[in-house]
Amino acid sequence: MANALTILFVDDEPSILSSLRRLFRPKGYQIHLAEGGKAALAILEQVAVDLVISDMRMPEMDGVQFLEQVRQRWPDTVRLLLTGYADISSTIDAVNRGEIYRYIAKPWDDHDIVVIVQDALAHQALVQENKRLQAVALRQNADLKAAHAHLEALVAQRSTELMAVNGWLKTANDQLKTNFLTSIKVFSALVELRGGNLAGHSRRVADLARRIANQLDLDSRHTHDIFIAGLLHEIGKVGFCDDMLGTAIVNLTPQQLDLYRRHPGRAEQLLTPLPDLKGAAELIACQLERFDGNGHPRHLAQDAIPIGARILVLASDYDNMQSGTLAKRQLSTDEARALVEKGRATRYDPKVLDALLAVLDAQAADRSQQDTVAEQIISARQLQAGMVLSRDLVTPSGLLMLSAQHVLDARMIHKIIDFERSAELTLCAHVLRTSNTMK
Repeated sequence: MANALTILFVDDEPSILSSLRRLFRPKGYQIHLAEGGKAALAILEQVAVDLVISDMRMPEMDGVQFLEQVRQRWPDTVRLLLTGYADISSTIDAVNRGEIYRYIAKPWDDHDIVVIVQDALAHQALVQENKRLQAVALRQNADLKAAHAHLEALVAQRSTELMAVNGWLKTANDQLKTNFLTSIKVFSALVELRGGNLAGHSRRVADLARRIANQLDLDSRHTHDIFIAGLLHEIGKVGFCDDMLGTAIVNLTPQQLDLYRRHPGRAEQLLTPLPDLKGAAELIACQLERFDGNGHPRHLAQDAIPIGARILVLASDYDNMQSGTLAKRQLSTDEARALVEKGRATRYDPKVLDALLAVLDAQAADRSQQDTVAEQIISARQLQAGMVLSRDLVTPSGLLMLSAQHVLDARMIHKIIDFERSAELTLCAHVLRTSNTMK
């Protein structure tokens, strides 16, 4: 129980507090009870509380006043409002002044209130992790600025070398601040850092989904949302245990399958508050729908399913079949292709499937040409300045280091080799074949 999450219930009716304690204590939470706002504030001053549920109508201090003080003094504590009154103005006041996460109507449904609390705590955990990552980024940015200032002091002695380093640092710093896609890729890697068959899956799905969208001649806005949805479509699995992440879908227990079917909805809840991700969130929410209407959660069919979601499910399934996440074993590309074709007009939109097959045929032709004419695989220590990457340079875990078509210079090559040494791994790069690489 040392690491159990702590919940504080505040209500002037002891019977309600007892009911809440009986409901939540078996869930593994540490429970505190308070029969009013003043008593609750005293508890908060002594105990670290993760979530507080307060009644709206209480003597001396109502729920609005109490939750406003909680927001001001303990802003990281999740705040929920329990009300049995149809008082819209009071509820709006509580939302505005107390910044509550949700309100729950009396009498509550036991299952619903447990799910709301679990979702609120999961949301808060993600918010705290995001704050931690932002703090790390700020520290790294400060380190970069300090390094930049130090390098400027040495310009007189080694001006050429320092100008190259300064240029690289400035570029990296600008990208850290302004590159939206970089932040999204880091966000999407949260699940994949757990390892296993997930490594690189989201990046591959995003790239394939974008190619399908281009094949269908969708506009740039839809294509962008589809690409972002591909990067983030697994984010709802953050709370899955390692055992469940490593189990093929066909081998999940009924309870695990029910949890699995909720991950698109959870992802939508996490992403919808971000305006720039609203379009992608809507696609992710529909990724388990089927073309014939037998999917989840809304049983949408055909054109009622957003075209981006129809693309996303096909791209994800095709990659999962080859990684062993969807089937009992890892399928070859030919086997995966044959299996998705069997899903025509049932699981998959026929026109989206035709677009995927066209993309796969084009990729096969491109690979054949690169393998025989224009591409060579070399180790990191064989890289030379001026070489051009023909494919993305990725780590064995699937994390992107450099994009295809990047022109390498001596400084970047040194950094690649240093990373290889410090991470104790071996990197191989696909480069365009030139007279230098053929020696």
